[in-house]
Amino acid sequence: MALRQAFSGLVPRLLNAPGVLCPIASSCSQLVSATAEASTSTSGGFGAFSSFLRSYASEVAAVKPSGLSPCDKLARSPNHNISYDESNHKRYAPGLDNKSPATLVQAGGRFFYATAARLLALKFILSMSAAADVLAMASLEVDLSGIEEGNTVTVKWRGKPVFIRHRTADEISEAENTDVTGFRDPQTDAERVIDPKYLVVVGVCTHLGCVPIAGAGDYNGWFCPCHGTHYDISGRVRRGPAPYNLEVPEYRFLDDEHSKAVIG
Repeated sequence: MALRQAFSGLVPRLLNAPGVLCPIASSCSQLVSATAEASTSTSGGFGAFSSFLRSYASEVAAVKPSGLSPCDKLARSPNHNISYDESNHKRYAPGLDNKSPATLVQAGGRFFYATAARLLALKFILSMSAAADVLAMASLEVDLSGIEEGNTVTVKWRGKPVFIRHRTADEISEAENTDVTGFRDPQTDAERVIDPKYLVVVGVCTHLGCVPIAGAGDYNGWFCPCHGTHYDISGRVRRGPAPYNLEVPEYRFLDDEHSKAVIG
């Protein structure tokens, strides 16, 4: 390896420098003469020949090739003190007080991550909001003026049937004067209606979700044929396995005459 490196640096100098081949030729003649002398005198000739080789090796080792790259120079003469070419830039010492272009890169990356986190948070929050079609079905406006006294109409709200009963004076009196003591789900009629003339309840049996029949049962309210639950004219459970009264949805009237109502 060392011999190859020596010749790789020596050959360019021999080719470029004038008058270099002549010393080599003279060295070769000296080598021939030294060989001849070695043949005549063994001891003296060998010493002269060895001294010639040492002098020639020293000349080869003294050659220092130029034009090498920094990597080649480092391979020929390793050194821990590495020097860099700082002619085209400014070098800052390590520390927080110094500004570096890496700061801009770090800031840009953090800004990107913050924007992505904000977008994910907004998407998650908006996904929990109701869609436009769901909001449209959330409320239902009903015209009550077309319901005759003593009749019950059924409307669909949020996929469930809703019973709207226009009660007569006798039905109102019966519902208000009923003693709820001992009822399974005791509620007075005033707690279940806004206007005593109109009773609004969800038409789903609280037992297993069947749809009761209006104007039937022992109390002339609603009757669930699935398991025999009887509800009175206020939608309260009176007999049967149902645990609760018919649900009263949230509703309000739109005018003072109570001719229109909004459910939901």
